[in-house]
This record gives sequence, C-alpha cells and structure tokens, in this order.
Amino acid sequence: MAGLREIQSRIKSIQDTRKITNAMYMISSTKLRKARQELEKTEPYFYTLQSAIDRIWRHVPDMEHIYFEQPDAMHTKIGLLVITGDKGLAGAYNHNVLKLAQRFLDEAENEVQLFVVGELGRQYFTRQHVSIIENFQHTVQNPTFSRARWITHTMLEKFYADEIDELHVIYTRMENGMSSVAEDKQLLPLKKPEALPVPMEVYQEEFLLEPSAEELVDTIVPNYIAGFVYGALVESFCSEQNARMSAMQAATDNADELLHDLGIMYNRARQAAITQEITEVSSGARALKKSNVNVKERNV
Repeated sequence: MAGLREIQSRIKSIQDTRKITNAMYMISSTKLRKARQELEKTEPYFYTLQSAIDRIWRHVPDMEHIYFEQPDAMHTKIGLLVITGDKGLAGAYNHNVLKLAQRFLDEAENEVQLFVVGELGRQYFTRQHVSIIENFQHTVQNPTFSRARWITHTMLEKFYADEIDELHVIYTRMENGMSSVAEDKQLLPLKKPEALPVPMEVYQEEFLLEPSAEELVDTIVPNYIAGFVYGALVESFCSEQNARMSAMQAATDNADELLHDLGIMYNRARQAAITQEITEVSSGARALKKSNVNVKERNV
C-alpha cells in the first residue's frame, strides 16, 4: 500500500486538475450559449436569402449563371474549406473533421485547393505535406460575420478567376444539444432543387425581378455564401464547445471517482498506521512492565 504522503500528493494533484477541468467546462458553457444567441439573430435573414434563390430558380428554371449548376458540366478544380479548432481537449471533434477532409482528398480525382480555418487543421495538413492555399487565422475562437465575408471574398475571387470551379466546405454541424456530426457541403455551383408538383387549384404568385434575374442573383448569392460560411463557423464553434464540455465533464467525473478511491485508500493507510503505532506503544508498555517486574524480583 502506498504511503500517506504519496496518497496525499496524488489527491492534491487530482484536486488541482479537477478545478481546471471544471473551470474549462464553465467557460465552454458560456461561450456556447453566447454563440447560439448570435447565430439565432442572423439565421432568419440567411434563410430568407436561400428561399429567394429557390424562388428565382423556380420562376426562371432555364436561367444560366456562373453560380448555378449546368448540365453535363465538368468540374476539374475543386476548392475545399476545412473548419477545425485552434485547441485540443475537445474529444473527437477535430479528429472527425480531419478524417472526413482526408477522405475527401484521397477520393478526389481532380485538383483540390485547400483553405483551412483553425490551427490544428493547419498543423495536420502541414505534417501530411498537403499544400494550403490560405490559412485563415484568429477566426475559430471569434466567429464573426466580417470574418465570414473575408473568407467568402477570398474563395469567390478564386472562383471568378476560374482557378476553382467547385467549392466545398467541411464543418461540424450540431444535430441537437448533445451530438454533432462532421459534414461535407457543396457551396458552389448551387444545385437546382427538385421541382415539386403544384396542384392546379393553388394560387400561383406573380414574381417580378428588377432590374434582371442575373443581377439579382449576383447580389443575393455572395451574401448567401457568406451567411452559410458564418453559420458553419458558428456551428463548428458551438460543436467544439459542446465537445469540450462533454470531455471536461467526463474528466471531472473521473477525478471525483479517483478522489473517492484515494480517500478510501488514505483512510485505510492512516488506520493501519494508527493501529501500528498503538501496537508498538502497547508492546513497549508490556516490555517495560515486564522489565520492572524482573527488577523488583531481583531486589527481593
């Protein structure tokens, strides 16, 4: 059995670690709540943009545009935006994103230009000797719409210059408050939604596009892409904080279990030490008493 000082040292170390994990849990909880509030404020606007794009495509189904998927189009230059975290201690959050991104790169038959958000993503692809076109720093821990516009502008410049003809983003989407999933989403070109049959008795809305459908698409789509990138940044940030909360909660629970077991071990060791001391004192007292008796007998 370990000594009392060794057990006390382990208990002190685990208590200090537990304070850190508990504090990290509280910080992640606060960040998660704030990020969700910010996302909820902007979601209606971007959902409206997406709805407007669907309406334009529904009323002008034959319109050709650089942003829209064209039949039999061959895409040979792909842009990939990968959103990871800047820090670890978040369970499998970063691993799942990087695993999906690596699979995308392995299965791609054409050239892939890589855009990375997050320090861990940059470190991973650097170790894999994968060329990174742009590394967007100082974004993961502070996802704002201005940063999303900057990222969108950088990638759209490549799209306009015909350096990429297809754009994907790999991020982590929160399915609910407890789970999240790494997802690959194609941003450009936009795929035409499936046409739904409309009954004859349903009123057909009148739709007027001014000054033209093309100019309207030129305005709406970049804002929609920026909105989606912002949503992906916030979703990834929320997923990271949620994963870190789960990891820190599990670490805190393990610390509690270890402290409980060490407390029992400490009490047993302390009881054994006390018992040994009592035994030694009793043995000494008996030996002293016997020695005194022998001295008295000799004197008599």
